[in-house]
Amino acid sequence: MTVALLGVYDAGSIALAADENGAPVTGPYVTPSVDVDVHYVMVKPDASGVVQQEMRWQVSSLRQRVDPENSAVYMITSWRDQTLTVVDTLHRQRSVMPAPGRSLSLPGQVPPGKFEKLGTTVVAGQFCTNWRTVDDEGHPSDACYTPDGVLVQVMQRGQVMVQALSVAREAQSDAVFSVPTDFREVAPVR
Repeated sequence: MTVALLGVYDAGSIALAADENGAPVTGPYVTPSVDVDVHYVMVKPDASGVVQQEMRWQVSSLRQRVDPENSAVYMITSWRDQTLTVVDTLHRQRSVMPAPGRSLSLPGQVPPGKFEKLGTTVVAGQFCTNWRTVDDEGHPSDACYTPDGVLVQVMQRGQVMVQALSVAREAQSDAVFSVPTDFREVAPVR
């Protein structure tokens, strides 16, 4: 299962929905419009259990950092540079590759795609709206986004696949997103 924590998308169709007043709503904001630090729990790809990770986002630079639990590796995506850097602190090396997806939905923009508004709920103390869409593998997914674009839950076939445990809207310093320049650069693993 592939879960985009930000609004990365491939070309899609036009979305249709309406808010409580009948005004057109095309879908969720899927990229945070604020700096944020989110701790997630998610089902492992092989469904053998769960794993946690921290995702930090800096809106001014359009950078995301993802730190999987108990790992010496972290990833930084720079949407301005269109790069994904994998940093291995154990081996003191880094790999740079193109950022995934074709584009990023900027904060305050709804991505292209077809969305069905399902309702609202509270996850990790955050009010969010559930939107049904189809993931990269063609599976229906229900994603719950806060009004400022923070993903707090993903469900598939009635099972929670990704859930925020905590959300902290706080400034993210440039240092969080710096890549050690003294680490050896190696080719990405294919």
